[in-house]
Amino acid sequence: MLHLRLITPSEKTDEVVRLIEKTVGATHLVVLPDSARNPAGDVVMCDVAREAGDELLTGLRELGIDTRGSIAVETIDLSLSERADRAEAEAPGEGADAVLWEHLSDATHEESTLSVTYLAFLTLATMIAACGVVLDNAILIVGAMAVGPEFGPLAGICTAIVQRRPRLALRSMIALLVGFAVAMTLTVGFSLFMDAVDLFSERQLKADRPNTGFIYAPDWFSFVVAVLAGIAGTLSLTSAKSGALVGVAISVTTVPAAANAAVALSYGDTTQTWGSTQQLLLNLLGIIIAGTATLVTQKYLWSKQRKQASTG
Repeated sequence: MLHLRLITPSEKTDEVVRLIEKTVGATHLVVLPDSARNPAGDVVMCDVAREAGDELLTGLRELGIDTRGSIAVETIDLSLSERADRAEAEAPGEGADAVLWEHLSDATHEESTLSVTYLAFLTLATMIAACGVVLDNAILIVGAMAVGPEFGPLAGICTAIVQRRPRLALRSMIALLVGFAVAMTLTVGFSLFMDAVDLFSERQLKADRPNTGFIYAPDWFSFVVAVLAGIAGTLSLTSAKSGALVGVAISVTTVPAAANAAVALSYGDTTQTWGSTQQLLLNLLGIIIAGTATLVTQKYLWSKQRKQASTG
């Protein structure tokens, strides 16, 4: 269930109430006249089944509540109410299959913004991965994958393509490209420093690395894994199962490939630099293709499910 708290202009409250009352899956309607001060208006609250949430939010935005008032949405972790149970049962579809497009857009907008924190996490992840590739340490590679925040911009690109939002696509692309450029540049400097203090060496980089050698040797398995991870990551966002993102993060060698390219570049090893760059680009492309296809499929299936429910 979702909980909605709305601030509505007084002249719009009746329309909002009618919209909520006719929404199958909405319940626990509360109206507090003249309770809001900034902005001034009425406070309207209700609970709605997740599968009916996107339709209700779309209707509220069409009434201009997001511009003239306020729409706040929270996820209800526990609701002990027969009315709520009945509302969820009456709402068409399954909550786990529903996509809250407004929530997805808001989440990807925040996570795809180029910020100091984003750059710091991506740079630290790349430096950790650099230690991992030089030491041929799989644990450090996995740790770097988990720290990397690059799935946010990738999800933003997928969402922007499906919703035809060029500004979100541009913001996400800038965060992705600038983020990796900065992280790799700083990692080159980090590698040179580690070499100067005898912690890194070219011999370690060019030695046999059974645990991390795959990072600069892209193949079709790399693309297949990236596609599967893109599907899983997108599903974890749309179904609010954010914990699954950790599994996605450690299944794709984006950050380690960037790190290996940076370290190889610091030693002038063009073969590993180019191989790692190919691995990075291949994985990014696979995730974007898979994520976009997943969102398109979800949108189609959910629309079809709702039509069948309304006609049935």
